[in-house]
Amino acid sequence: MTRRTSRPRAYAPDPRAPGRHCDMPGCGGFGEYRAPKSRSQLNDYWWFCLEHVRAYNASWDFYKGMSPGEIEAQLRADTSWQRPSWPLGHIGAQRIEEALARDPLHLLDAARLRAGAASRHDEPPAEMREPLATLGLTWPVTLAEVKARWKELAKRHHPDANNGDRASEERLKCINLAYAALRGHLAGGQRVAAAG
Repeated sequence: MTRRTSRPRAYAPDPRAPGRHCDMPGCGGFGEYRAPKSRSQLNDYWWFCLEHVRAYNASWDFYKGMSPGEIEAQLRADTSWQRPSWPLGHIGAQRIEEALARDPLHLLDAARLRAGAASRHDEPPAEMREPLATLGLTWPVTLAEVKARWKELAKRHHPDANNGDRASEERLKCINLAYAALRGHLAGGQRVAAAG
C-alpha cells in the first residue's frame, strides 16, 4: 500500500488565506491567492482571486526600476542565498593559519608568490635540513640531483672501496638514511621548484 502525500497543488488556493475579498478594486471574489506587494516587501501580500493573481503574476517584474548594476548585485547576492560570503581562504577578515592547512603540493602558496610575497620555500623543511647537510646539498633540490649526489657519495664511502674501513661503513649508513628521507619527501609530491 503506497501512501500519498497530502501536499496541495501549486494552483490550489492558499490554505492560510484569511477569508477576505479580493484586493483588486471592484472584484467581488474571494482573495485565496497571495502575491507580494513589492520587491522591498516580499513578506507583505495582496490577496487576489485566481483571475487577478494570474494577471498580477503576468505583469510582475522583480527587477523593474533597477539599474544594471543593481541587477548584477542582486544576482550575485542570490548565488549565496542572500547570505554574507568572502573569498576562499578567509574567515571574515582573518586568514587561515598556514600551519592548519596541509598543503603538500604548495597550491595555496601560488597566489602569494604571484603577489610578490616572499616564499617560505627558500628554506628547507625542518625535517630535511639534516639529510641535506649529510649529502652536502642546498635547498631547493630535485630528485635527480639527490640521486646523483647519493651515487657519488656511495661509491666514495663504500667499505669495499676503503679496505673494509668501519668508519666508511657508518658514513655510508648515514648517507643511505639521508637519501631515503629526501627521496621519500621529494617523491611524495612535496618537491618545491625554485621560485622564478
